[in-house]
Amino acid sequence: MGYAKQVYLEAEATLNRRHNDAVRHAQQKLDAFYAVCPEAEAVRRRIASTASQAAKAVLRGTDVRASLETLKAENLEAQRRFSELLATHGLTRADIEPQYHCAKCEDTGYVDGRMCSCHRALLRQIAYENLNRISPLTLSTFEDFSLEYYSDAPVDGRRSDREQMRYILDYCKRYAETFSAKSGNLFFTGATGLGKTHLSLAIASAAIDKGFGVVYGTAQNFAIALERERFARSEETSGDTLELLNDCDLLILDDLGMEISSSYITAMIYNVIDTRIMLAKPTIISTNLSMQELEKRYNERFVSRVLGFYDRMPFRGKDIRAKRKFGRH
Repeated sequence: MGYAKQVYLEAEATLNRRHNDAVRHAQQKLDAFYAVCPEAEAVRRRIASTASQAAKAVLRGTDVRASLETLKAENLEAQRRFSELLATHGLTRADIEPQYHCAKCEDTGYVDGRMCSCHRALLRQIAYENLNRISPLTLSTFEDFSLEYYSDAPVDGRRSDREQMRYILDYCKRYAETFSAKSGNLFFTGATGLGKTHLSLAIASAAIDKGFGVVYGTAQNFAIALERERFARSEETSGDTLELLNDCDLLILDDLGMEISSSYITAMIYNVIDTRIMLAKPTIISTNLSMQELEKRYNERFVSRVLGFYDRMPFRGKDIRAKRKFGRH
């Protein structure tokens, strides 16, 4: 599961907090019970003592069966008396035991050495929150992608902008519905404001729902992070951006070509794209630049890799964000 390191750290901190809170609250209830019923504390100590004596009897190995039978009877009687005292005060054992968020793993995140379903759900939740925090939109859906803002007039004898965008919308829906760790790559091209980010995030939402680790960011933000980690002289940065870009289940690289231009950044972006192609990990790239502009900014080899391993989706139309803002169709 290719989540960012920070996602795992946040999940671990949340699980630890849940576990410790449950244990602390249970102890507070138990202490309150002992305060009004001192006998209960003495009985509880007797229960613990019989268990300890049973262990010692096994280690001594002399007349174990008789000793264990006696201790078992004492323990059961103490347990019965403790339950009786609880009932007298209108309580049950559940009232003074930790109430974990997840009973299966007791908020440790693991059951028999395997990640618990609650842990996986928590990772998805944190991934959602992080994606929402850094994306220019909230996590979008296919349902709120409207085709009404695209013209239905034919363009030079070809299908209209609306028909073209309906094709892309349907393609992206199928891609999201069947998304897997081995899905193909998508390359969104077209001017600003045509819905490239919206559909990228709709796919991200579907992928996260399936339990996949999604990393979204603009090329500019990734470039800044890579440069900062390259020249960092302290532990202020985690230095895992490159690893994250290479290892996540789905990488969404938005606004390619808008990042700061340097030979280092160009090489790093190419290496990430090339590495993910070699590892057969799905990537979605969006750009406002034409293929000619991309070749000029990067190189012919870069464009060749994209054309050879990505399904190209040319977005058409006029800035729908402006149309939404002013209510024009």
